[in-house]
Amino acid sequence: MAHSPTEIRAALLQAAEQLLVASEDSDVSTRAVCDRVGVGQPVLYRVFGDKQGLLDALAEVGLERYAARKVELEVTADPVADLRKGWTDHLVFASENPAIYRLMFSPRPGVALRARDGILELLKAALRRVAAAGALQHDLDESAAMILSANVGLAMNRLTQPAVYDSPRVSDALRDALFDRILIESPRGPGDVSTGVVARQLAARIETSSPPGLAAEESALLRLWLKRLSRSS
Repeated sequence: MAHSPTEIRAALLQAAEQLLVASEDSDVSTRAVCDRVGVGQPVLYRVFGDKQGLLDALAEVGLERYAARKVELEVTADPVADLRKGWTDHLVFASENPAIYRLMFSPRPGVALRARDGILELLKAALRRVAAAGALQHDLDESAAMILSANVGLAMNRLTQPAVYDSPRVSDALRDALFDRILIESPRGPGDVSTGVVARQLAARIETSSPPGLAAEESALLRLWLKRLSRSS
């Protein structure tokens, strides 16, 4: 039996995930979680506040697991290829962690959005590399929202109706249709590159550091202008 607060928290999360995996309705009871760990329900409420807090913490476990996968993925010199690889890896994560994936992305009243927001930020980081390479032709934030919506939608449908949605052709067709809309797959001549593409490329390159020779206020103003220009086609 776990004794320290850290051990008790970890044991409760492990029990909750085990029960969630075995559940037919994607739900767990706090009593069952506590019984499995060998503690009273007041202990769970002291650690997580309530059942919602327990489920939110379990969703955070999913985010940590997801982020760890992304760290392990090889980063190549081709950010577009890496983005494609990330699409596929997202689907693999869902298939390997179906219970916790549903918890992370199924709408729940009052649910904290930290796990989903964290995954969205990881996707934006990947898209900044694409933009810095001059290969993003659509607004970065909107592109991230579009990709995540499509990726999650397909993953959830695969979990509920695998016979219909599990074909690689479905995934490839959906990904390619979306990526054709937001990416520039092949280099263009200078006259073919839009103002928006150039603005997104420069914005991505100065994301983590101030441009040389500019004061902080000037850098902030430049980022604002680039943000506005990046919304042009």
